[in-house]
Amino acid sequence: MKVVFMGTPDFAVSTLEALHKARHEIVLVVTQPDKPRGRGKEMQFPDVKVWAVEHDLPVYQPTKIKEPEAIEYLKAYEADVFVVAAFGQILPKEILDMPRLGCVNVHASLLPKYRGAAPIQWAVINGDEVSGVTTMQMGVGLDDGDILMKKEVKLADDETGGSLFDRLAIVGGELCVETIEALDAGEITPLPQDENQVTHVGMIKKNMGLIDFEKSAVEIERLIRGLNPWPSAFTKLNGKTLKVWKAMVLDSKELDTLKSVTDVKVDSAKPGEVLYAGEDGIAVSCGTDILLMKEIQIEGKKRMAAADYLRGHQVELHTVLGMEK
Repeated sequence: MKVVFMGTPDFAVSTLEALHKARHEIVLVVTQPDKPRGRGKEMQFPDVKVWAVEHDLPVYQPTKIKEPEAIEYLKAYEADVFVVAAFGQILPKEILDMPRLGCVNVHASLLPKYRGAAPIQWAVINGDEVSGVTTMQMGVGLDDGDILMKKEVKLADDETGGSLFDRLAIVGGELCVETIEALDAGEITPLPQDENQVTHVGMIKKNMGLIDFEKSAVEIERLIRGLNPWPSAFTKLNGKTLKVWKAMVLDSKELDTLKSVTDVKVDSAKPGEVLYAGEDGIAVSCGTDILLMKEIQIEGKKRMAAADYLRGHQVELHTVLGMEK
């Protein structure tokens, strides 16, 4: 089958690679323009372009896919299907109607839940038990096309945004190949999305990582996992940014089981107050229950176990995180 592929970040690479391994003819790879990255602001290729160049595939990088010259450029390839995975631009109707089998999108959620950006992180942050991938026939709106196929993925108890990203990327590639082949064989009946079940999610921003200790420890622990590896959850310790990479939830009875714990009054503790700092980590009071921070990274230092940090630094009991000392 002749395929035009559209995608940009590393999530999309798994789908592109799956199409290649399935021996479909990828006639063109469309991705976003190169962008400056890092401290030196050097121009770097999108992940999809890196893969395409390594495999000698033609690459097209329009600034705006809806411009007439871009539309005319795509017409020349006469593809059977356009496959889209995290491309980053909305396709106009002229492109949607172009290929024989239409445009198939690989979306990292179980639509109609989580239309929009960052569905993977939000699944972890919201405490979902199940996520997955949906392939859909693209429409003119944002993630509103008819559903073609779905595959569920159960979240692990310690699932992070990064680990779920990796798992869904692989599932997405496999499901995409299955979808376009079934579509070509006439074996799929597209299913309209139930608009009454639609939920929208926005982009993840750095300031979302600021921990509000007035929330429950359960909510905070999910935030920590959902924003791992980017942008990470963080607070302030004695005026320095403290990133929290791994934590667990305790109740007041479980706090007593920690090694060398001193007598603390949990009920009168302020949100963000350090109740314990020792071999088991750093325990902090929350709106409900207690957050035991197991892996942290203080500003200017590397990521490490909280116990290792405490061997060289003192964190006094009753210190309130998030506040200037």
